[in-house]
Amino acid sequence: MKVTTPRLTQHVLTTEGRTTGEPVLFVHGNVSSSAFWRDAMAALPGGYRPLAVDLRGFGESDPAPVDATRGLRDYSDDLLELVEALDLDGVHLVGWSLGGGVVLQALRDRPAAVRSVTLVNPISPYGFGGTEGPDGRLTHADGTGAGAGAASPDFVARLKAGDMSDESPTSPRSVFRSSYVKHPEVPDEDFYVRAMLTTRVGEAHYPGAAVTSPRWPGVAPGKYGVLNAAAPTHFRLDDLHEISPKPPILWIRGADDVIVSDASLFDLAHLGALGAVPGSPGTPAQPMVTQTRAVLERYGPYREAVIEDCGHSPHLEHPAAFGRLLTGHLEEAR
Repeated sequence: MKVTTPRLTQHVLTTEGRTTGEPVLFVHGNVSSSAFWRDAMAALPGGYRPLAVDLRGFGESDPAPVDATRGLRDYSDDLLELVEALDLDGVHLVGWSLGGGVVLQALRDRPAAVRSVTLVNPISPYGFGGTEGPDGRLTHADGTGAGAGAASPDFVARLKAGDMSDESPTSPRSVFRSSYVKHPEVPDEDFYVRAMLTTRVGEAHYPGAAVTSPRWPGVAPGKYGVLNAAAPTHFRLDDLHEISPKPPILWIRGADDVIVSDASLFDLAHLGALGAVPGSPGTPAQPMVTQTRAVLERYGPYREAVIEDCGHSPHLEHPAAFGRLLTGHLEEAR
């Protein structure tokens, strides 16, 4: 269904016949859409109303530009308006990857609207790239090492072209197989690759407007677009522990994630250490998992659940285990 708010028109995926019950709102990650939640939504037991939104510039929602100087608030404000428009009183929020950052920002800004939060391999509360240590300190004041310039140009070009092939390691299908999941034998692969291809590409969308830096590796966050919105100069949740009330948080993560990790293969600092990005001065990798744990420990009511032999997408790779964890968390939050 389509829902129009003062900000934009958003597409919301629903499950047939599930129109009542406690609302559970799923938020997808980068280069994906609400379609990635299809099976997890259908698996929710009775008593819950599953919904999944397409963020702006993804799926069938309006391709409104992303003001990266607001961090992830263009997305989280859209989400909160959707919650109001649908009268989702006491909503359970589930956020995967980039969506994890979006739901944490929504929680930070309006905690009273949220009944529980489930994070699925979320980006760090200190953004993606350009930081060091568990406290998320900036490597450089301008966020060098983060932002749109970190994206693979060939991946962006193939995404824009709607490439469904596996002829290149940087095609969307190949990236899905190598990075979204640990083992590539996920059913309905074509379905998920097509969902990736709904991503709007451009300077105001994915990856965003690239900015150069005189420091290694030569890129810094710009003012528009997805990757810049997730940069640590724009998105930081240092004060999450100060909110009230504090709904319970469940953090589910795959043990073998190569995207969100303390040694991420998408972090330019770590790639420099591996020799994949020449000229590295030895900048340490961003400890993304450690940073998330540090913020949640200050927050208080949270639980971490690690799924072994699993990559970036527990809801696709281990749906039964994911479903048990999510359902148990929802029940406890009632």
